[in-house]
Amino acid sequence: MLSRCMARTISIVGAGRVGRTLGKRLRELGWRIGAVVTRSPATARAACYTIGGGSPHARLTRDVLDADIILVTTPDSALTAVSTALARIGGKECRGKVVLHTSGALDRTVLAPLGRCGAATGSLHPMQTFSGRSLPKLKGVIFAVEGDPRARRAAQEIARQLGGVPVTIKSASKPAYHAAAVLVAGHALGLVEAATQLLMRAGFSRRRATAALLPLMRQMLDNFERLGPQAAWTGPVARGDFAVVAKHAKALVKYPREFREIYAALSLLAGRVLSKNPAATIQHLKRALQKSGGGPI
Repeated sequence: MLSRCMARTISIVGAGRVGRTLGKRLRELGWRIGAVVTRSPATARAACYTIGGGSPHARLTRDVLDADIILVTTPDSALTAVSTALARIGGKECRGKVVLHTSGALDRTVLAPLGRCGAATGSLHPMQTFSGRSLPKLKGVIFAVEGDPRARRAAQEIARQLGGVPVTIKSASKPAYHAAAVLVAGHALGLVEAATQLLMRAGFSRRRATAALLPLMRQMLDNFERLGPQAAWTGPVARGDFAVVAKHAKALVKYPREFREIYAALSLLAGRVLSKNPAATIQHLKRALQKSGGGPI
């Protein structure tokens, strides 16, 4: 059941991967979808089709304000322009509205023009990856929430309705929060692909490389969840086998420099955050990496 104090109508500005997913889930929960705004009539119609409701718009109009909550899911670079344009179009009509954006790195200040018009502003960011190929699971997903009190309450209720877990964070903490998410969801994918390419250079097919790495990653994550980070930590750095680290670094000299640099950086990072004696581990690592023959790290 929707909370009595919670609006049931929502407009979506910038209905890309995130906007379509959240809109579809909310519509399935009984929310009425208002204006759905994208950059062209075709994409707006496609977004409404995916969501299962809403009226398509190729530009911002006052129709967006016919909802109690406005969800802005545009790229970060467009948020200031959208906020300024919507404040100019709506003026006093913005008063009493709740406007939330879904940026992971930005806080409510990017919506300041709407705040000055009397809107309650904040942000709601699901810590989940959205590929656009399928609707991701939202149950149990953390939703970072920040903003003024009324916007925070609305964002918390939306997160709960979607099956997520709202976590209120300070505005100043959003960049670091988002960096944590990108380390896992974005950069880890690059790491996995780099490992895949190393195996392929060693004679594996891509299919075999994937089959080799997936169980390894799943077990690592399972150990991390069950045992904690230090108990789950394995490999030459965990064992203090720095000769093997030097051998790895030497082998990676034959590959693009990023391979060796990321191996060195991740070894040092693991030593910093996982070792019981970080200073000694890092000292040993630096010596091993310098002896590997690929130049200073």
